[in-house]
Amino acid sequence: MGKRDLSNTSRTALGGIVAALSVVTMFLTAVIPTLTYALPAVAGVFLVLMVVDVGKKWALGVYAAVSILSLLILPDKEAAVMYVFFFGHYPIVKAALEGTRLRGIVLWLVKLLVFNACVVLAYLVILYVFQLPFDELEEYGKWAAVGLLGLGNVVFVIYDVAVSRLVTLYMLKLRRHVRKLLRFK
Repeated sequence: MGKRDLSNTSRTALGGIVAALSVVTMFLTAVIPTLTYALPAVAGVFLVLMVVDVGKKWALGVYAAVSILSLLILPDKEAAVMYVFFFGHYPIVKAALEGTRLRGIVLWLVKLLVFNACVVLAYLVILYVFQLPFDELEEYGKWAAVGLLGLGNVVFVIYDVAVSRLVTLYMLKLRRHVRKLLRFK
């Protein structure tokens, strides 16, 4: 039951389902604005299905489609940018990094470097392209950004571990049900 066992029709079907689930999840940020960061994280986790069952190239295609749709139709541009610059591609990057020879502290340092670079770039886009205000900076001063980034690193480690556990859960308990539901070989 490897990636080669899937027909292009099955791959496309799974990609469409994952993209639809991701876009709907992203659109919920308009309904529940307090989940501006949580919902893009959930939408990104759906890409795990693509990475595991179809491969990174197909996952990149779904990521691109969800990114474009999110930027075009989402009223919450901050959530869209967070998906585009980090949460959407992180499951793919995570799989690629964990497939290398990097282990232990070096792997974590690379993951943290990726996270920090993506988040800083995302906020530069939010501030200077979309010109959305960074309320915490005005309210708490210039150190607010550093404090929030530090807190973000802690949350990122928890997120990374959670994604790893979700992958394990999917592989051990859910994958056969998903494949049967979608009538994969």
